[in-house]
Amino acid sequence: MSITVESLYEKLKNITVDSSVCTYTFERCKRLFPFIESIARLKKERNALILAHSYVHPDIIYGAADHCGDSYGLARQAKNAEADIIVFPAVRFMAETAKILNPSKTVIDPNPNGGCSLADSIDAGTVWKLKEQYPDHTFVCYINTTAAVKAACDVCVTSSNVYKIIERIPSRKIYFLPDRLMGQNIQNYLREKKIDKELLFYHGTCYVHEQFEPEQVDYLKDRHPALKVLAHPECKPEVVAKADAVFSTTGMIDYVQAHGNAETPLLLLTECGIASRLQAENSTLKLVGSCSLCRYMRSNSLEMIYNALKDPSPSQIIEIDPSVLKGAQACIDAMFKYAE
Repeated sequence: MSITVESLYEKLKNITVDSSVCTYTFERCKRLFPFIESIARLKKERNALILAHSYVHPDIIYGAADHCGDSYGLARQAKNAEADIIVFPAVRFMAETAKILNPSKTVIDPNPNGGCSLADSIDAGTVWKLKEQYPDHTFVCYINTTAAVKAACDVCVTSSNVYKIIERIPSRKIYFLPDRLMGQNIQNYLREKKIDKELLFYHGTCYVHEQFEPEQVDYLKDRHPALKVLAHPECKPEVVAKADAVFSTTGMIDYVQAHGNAETPLLLLTECGIASRLQAENSTLKLVGSCSLCRYMRSNSLEMIYNALKDPSPSQIIEIDPSVLKGAQACIDAMFKYAE
């Protein structure tokens, strides 16, 4: 079904996340709509596919994206893409991952601020030095890393498969990078499951998820006794310990779609995009507390996607050195092997 201004407004009008960038009036939808129409035309003309992470603005998700999801789901979409061009409104490392998985395609990153506090916390040179220091360890990298870092590692993971893959890797000694908080949560998981593995980890963090504090959870639980708390594994272990469940972004969405109702209050400890998506799909949900916006993901816009599709600059077209590409492919292929 084709999108109209009216249908876009109907989809977005119930979003009440506490930020002006997440509020949609009919007039705002009307202003955005010419970009949506132009993007649709260019996608058809250029045989392009748009993959958007759940953390970008809802108007991108519902107005332009062909697929939306978490890192793992979007990696699968990129791997199987038949389009000539993949446009990836998210952050730079995700666009790189799409290129790694489908190197014959043109991959475009429309975001002028596509950094990531987690991905930027480590570089390939540091990984190679760590490998010299810990030669007996299997190096596991979170997907929130550059292509060069992936090429230096043995196995890649996402938030939806990290526990499964760490458990399945035959090596007893594992070095996990770059997320310190996720590393601590993995340690706790191994301890709880009585899995005998030595886990070392790096000191990077996601600034969005690091902001959540256990005291916030306690306060909201006192005010809402029936509260269900869903936390992302990038949160602090003290926060994760107070959650009812720990999920990737897609896991949160699936859980709420299956169990959410108007009577049970929900606290979603992740970026605001998840709350926005769920409110767009179900206006009766009772979401409490506050989420946190990612300044990198939110740098994407419909106008930037349109301009990148129309006339991408050289810096927006993802190019990866062949030697790096080969190593990164092996790292990601190992993820699919252990996850599936």
